[in-house]
Amino acid sequence: MKKRALVTGGSGGIGAAICRRLAREGHFVYVHANRGIEAASAVVAEITATGGKAQIVSFDVTNADTTRIKLEAILDEGPIQILVNNAGIHADAVFPGMSSDQWHRVINTSVDGFFNVTQPLMMPMIRTRWGRVVNLSSISAITGNRGQVNYAAAKGALNAATKSLALEVASRGVTVNAVAPGIITTPMSESAFDDATIARMVPMKRAGLPDEVAGLIAYLTSDEAAYVTAQVISINGGMI
Repeated sequence: MKKRALVTGGSGGIGAAICRRLAREGHFVYVHANRGIEAASAVVAEITATGGKAQIVSFDVTNADTTRIKLEAILDEGPIQILVNNAGIHADAVFPGMSSDQWHRVINTSVDGFFNVTQPLMMPMIRTRWGRVVNLSSISAITGNRGQVNYAAAKGALNAATKSLALEVASRGVTVNAVAPGIITTPMSESAFDDATIARMVPMKRAGLPDEVAGLIAYLTSDEAAYVTAQVISINGGMI
């Protein structure tokens, strides 16, 4: 039986690929965006044009009150059983020069955003005795990365939250996992890594594709992954 899915940050390169893949699996997909409304609308239009079912939903994941109101409206239509917490931002700077705003914006989006979105959806999901939560982490949370103390801290916290929440809901048919991509081909990565840098850093000598990340998430949100939970799975071409 196909499910209702919510993908936060669904307007970005990886998020859009996840939305398209979940729609191809037959799920109804809520494509979330905050500022990227136009891009998210294009994703919805692409999905519906190919016979899938999708709808845009817009809110700032760092605003708890607004997020709850929007999620309550979604829940009025039924529970969300697939949640992909993909929303996240970068505000890179070496730590001695990092501003308080850079620190808090990144932490608030990944960590507070995780709570604000996931917590209201959990009990309705648990009551169905079937659920999949996937949190988008990063290789930075595993290895560390210069200029990303804030981002690594945020994603590291998400990894820890993933494991703890997974233990709480494991007996209820709900799995919780994290996916930690390495260098993935997106507009953001293309400006940060040239081909020579990628060839030096990645044993496979190439960046990953958003569709490859989406494929892993499609598995983790399927019936076949019912025994996979509390894991942080990195997809990075052999970097670690």
